[in-house]
Formats: sequence, structure tokens, C-alpha cells
Amino acid sequence: MNKKIKLIILLSVVLLSFSVINDKPAYIIYNEKGKKINYKKMLNKLNEADIIFIGELHNNPISHWLELEITKDIYDKRGSRNMILGAEMFEADNQLILDEYLNGIISKKKFEDEARLWDNYKTDYKPLIDFAKNNKLHFTASNIPRRYASIVFKKGTEGLKALSDEAKKYIAPLPFKYDSELKCYADMIEMGKKMGHTGDNFPKSQAIKDATMAHFILKDYKNKSIYIHYNGAYHSDNFEGIVWYIKQANPKLKIATISTVSQENIDKLDKESLGKANFIIAVPETMTKTY
Repeated sequence: MNKKIKLIILLSVVLLSFSVINDKPAYIIYNEKGKKINYKKMLNKLNEADIIFIGELHNNPISHWLELEITKDIYDKRGSRNMILGAEMFEADNQLILDEYLNGIISKKKFEDEARLWDNYKTDYKPLIDFAKNNKLHFTASNIPRRYASIVFKKGTEGLKALSDEAKKYIAPLPFKYDSELKCYADMIEMGKKMGHTGDNFPKSQAIKDATMAHFILKDYKNKSIYIHYNGAYHSDNFEGIVWYIKQANPKLKIATISTVSQENIDKLDKESLGKANFIIAVPETMTKTY
């Protein structure tokens, strides 16, 4: 090998190393212990679960992109095995209209006009609904209607007793379990005090959402299927929230969780994010927002 070829090879190696060292990734995946892992390894682990919770930051484009990519890739791995999708962003009393749209009974316009969609639906959640529609997948509108969560916030769970039997079909069976010592609710109690909200109504209005989402996930889950649920990370972080309610009802189910965190430097997972989920997606704080 002559000196010229050796020099070209050496220069190529140096440039490649420089490129790797100076790369600016949009995200890095960590396991719950803070070790970096690749997407393929995460996907293989997720594929072993019965229920997957993808905890997003609502305005983070990486969260939304990965939700779709993970869903597509698991669908490809599962082949003909049953897949079910569901999301916090759709309220239980909109299940009928969601089903009608997915089954081609009503138009996209009718659905979008009448379904109380989040403002960022078209950019962030429509791709998931389109995927379900194109592949004939069931999609659960899992969340409690916001008007009923508002009742709990204002009047406590006692306020739900005034609901009709028809209305109660859209929430978790009453009375529902509530553990004020769970970190997710204990933190809300402290937050509420700072905001002037004393008592348990504030965290209970969150808990009824978690309990309701768990209720409808379990209602739609089928044995030997895989269920993917999209929700704000706070609803499944630290294996609490929805996950806690699922485990109370059926501890045998294999659950995998993903959380998304925003950090100034993503080269190392921040200490406070360790153990938040089976997989933590660290995204730079400077990442653009969807709203």
C-alpha cells in the first residue's frame, strides 16, 4: 500500500471520527438505569410487552414522530397478530364517532368537526389515526370526558354521584381506588398548595383520568394482542398513574413504558429521570415545539 493510499485512508478515518464526535442527535434513548441503548434493542423489548405506554411531551415533535415510528415498526414485527391503539387525547364519549370515522361511515370533515379534537391534532395525532384507519385497527378513546374531570376538581368524587347511569359509562367504575401516597399524586398535592388548592380534589381529578384510561384500555385489550397507548408522560412516569391502575386490575400483564424528557445536554441522562420508565427518550431543550 503506497503512502498516498495510506494518507487517504487515515484522512477518511479522521473525518469519520470527527463527524461522530461532533454529531448533534435529536434524541438519545436510555434504559431505566441511564444506559444508552439503540432503537432496535428498545423495539425488541417493547415487542415482548402486552401493553406499551408511550409517554410524550405534548408539544414535542420527537415524541410524536417516535410514536408513529414505533407503532409502524411493531406492527411490521407482529405481522397478523392483533394490535390495538388508544390515546389520552380522545375522550370516551367520542368512541362512537371515532369508530364511525375509522370504519368509513362518516367523512373526515364530520369527524374533525364533531370530535372535540386537541388543537394540535392535525400535526401530532392525525398520523396515528390515519395509521389505524389504513390498517383497520381499533383505536380506543380512553380518557374521561373533561367535563367530568372538572366536576371532581370542583366538587370531589362525591360530585360524580349526581351523574346519570348513561354518563357513568364513560368513566371508571365508582368508587375508584385512590392512593394519595403515590408520588404522582403526592406531588400534585404539594403543587396544589402552592396554587391555593387544598385537599385532594386536584390530584383526584388526575387520578380519575388515570383510572378511566386504565379501565378502557383493559376493556379493549385482547389476550395475545399488543396494545399501544399514547399519553402525557406524567400519566405513566415512575410506573404510576395509568400503569398503577392496570397493575391493580391485572398484575400478570407485561407492561413496558416510555417517557420523554427535555434536557440541556442529552449526552447523559439527568439523575432525576433515572427509573422514570423502561426507556427514556432524552431530547434537547432547544428542540422546536409543535405549539
